[in-house]
Amino acid sequence: MNIFVAGSLWVAGAALAGGGIAYLVRRFGRDGEGRPANNDAAGQVFTIVGGLHAVLVAFVLISLFDSVSAASQDARTEADSLVAATWAADALPAETKDRVHQLAVAYARTVEDQEWPRLADGGPIPATGWRQLDQMRQAVAAAPTDGDWQIDRKTEASNQLWAVYQARQQRLADSGGDGVGAVVWFALILGSLITAILLPNLFGGTRLIAHIIIVSTLAGTITLLLFAIHELQNPFSGGAKVPAEAFTSALERLA
Repeated sequence: MNIFVAGSLWVAGAALAGGGIAYLVRRFGRDGEGRPANNDAAGQVFTIVGGLHAVLVAFVLISLFDSVSAASQDARTEADSLVAATWAADALPAETKDRVHQLAVAYARTVEDQEWPRLADGGPIPATGWRQLDQMRQAVAAAPTDGDWQIDRKTEASNQLWAVYQARQQRLADSGGDGVGAVVWFALILGSLITAILLPNLFGGTRLIAHIIIVSTLAGTITLLLFAIHELQNPFSGGAKVPAEAFTSALERLA
């Protein structure tokens, strides 16, 4: 389902539910049109609880946005280091040069075609990429050198392959995380219910229609933030997913 449609359904559903509850509370509550006597006490509690909930939501959202940005940067680092290692290996003997180039192209295709779909759906990552990376390392390590220039290029290729290894490890770790933990989700959902449904219905003084609009707007806004958190849990899926374009570009440079 399109992310905009899904988000709109989340928000509309929450707004309707919040408005319905607000109507039932005002319509069948024993205090008639409102609860003006509760306003001072409920206002103080709402300020504290709402503030704490806003801090929690902001902290989770910022952390997830940072994770998506970091995952995108790690993918670019991995792809760029792969290209740099191949270019460094161009100065080595022809057999090593061709072998490293062949393996680099195969590795980029493995990541793009086999690993990226598994990053999105959480499936097991095939070991093909690890084998190809290790074969590149062995090919560079076994390459004979003649002179300082080839020694320098061999060292550079090894360093770039190590950078590929590190970025790959981080990429797989980013996809293997569980996103927001159960405890945090419990706090987010319960805090949202208290902030958007329970406390606003303790206030009085507003007319019925105005009260329904206030509660519906609050419920829809908080649900929108929860939807954003849900979509950002895995950097490689959802609305903010990191594309595999870094490896597409690497393949173009290696072609």
